[in-house]
Amino acid sequence: MSRSNAHPSEPGAFLKARRTELSPAQAGLPGSSGRRRLKGLRREEVALPASISPDYYTRLEQGRRQASEPVLNALARVLRPDDDERAYLFELSGRDAARPRRRTAQRVQPQLQRLLDDLATTPAVVLGRRTAILAWNPMAAGLFTDFARIPERERNFVRLVFRDPAVRALYPDWGWVAQVSLAQLRMAAARDPKDPRLAELVGELSLQAPDFRRRWGGHHVAAQGGGTKVLDRPVVGRLTLDRSFLTRTDDPDQQLITLTAEPGTPSHDRLRVLASWAARSADRSVAGRQGSHGRVYGAVDSSDR
Repeated sequence: MSRSNAHPSEPGAFLKARRTELSPAQAGLPGSSGRRRLKGLRREEVALPASISPDYYTRLEQGRRQASEPVLNALARVLRPDDDERAYLFELSGRDAARPRRRTAQRVQPQLQRLLDDLATTPAVVLGRRTAILAWNPMAAGLFTDFARIPERERNFVRLVFRDPAVRALYPDWGWVAQVSLAQLRMAAARDPKDPRLAELVGELSLQAPDFRRRWGGHHVAAQGGGTKVLDRPVVGRLTLDRSFLTRTDDPDQQLITLTAEPGTPSHDRLRVLASWAARSADRSVAGRQGSHGRVYGAVDSSDR
């Protein structure tokens, strides 16, 4: 089949065939064990994980629209064709079936991890691509959550903001925090639109977090910047903290984020109380952390493997 003689409806027919052949369980959809009258996936169950609208996907199946290469890549990740089927889909659509480039896994240098650990009264984390949490210190774990208990692949700030009730409860202005974090994720998408892990993250949150799904369509963007963060931590009460960013020159996608309080303020005193509590908590779970990620030098963003 050459690109010149494929009928406009043939790519859509192939998409429909793959959709009806793929079960919800194979697609990793939540709550997919119950009985369904429909064979395969619904159109919206393909469209949302691929970060496109159900209406747009319907037009693709009906042959009324042609898919771009990024959209085809996203659909291929959702529908999971084998190599031959993927090449066939791209051939029908008149696109090149080049695979997305493999991205180098991000590592946190031992020197940076030591710096984190030495910040005894300052919460600090290192964020990587698509807001992955690469490293942290005991103060950050005490302020936000015990990151070591979260599976490595799921350590992501945007995921925590939208899906972790305890983290969500920290923010009295959660709506603003959610909007800013989502806008930063969209900036990451603009920098690297073919990132498959980002597409997976957006697809997961679109299906499992209604707040994310509603807000993602707003197309707001924002770069990381300083500012003030207000958090309600049950251990110490309300904290008003100043946020600062430092970017690694050898890896601009890694940022060290610190949270500090102005000396003499109640928040400054409460950080000291939190530091004492976090140190005791770290001592009780140090063995678990050494066997996990947060205290290990050279930590890896496993989502790039």
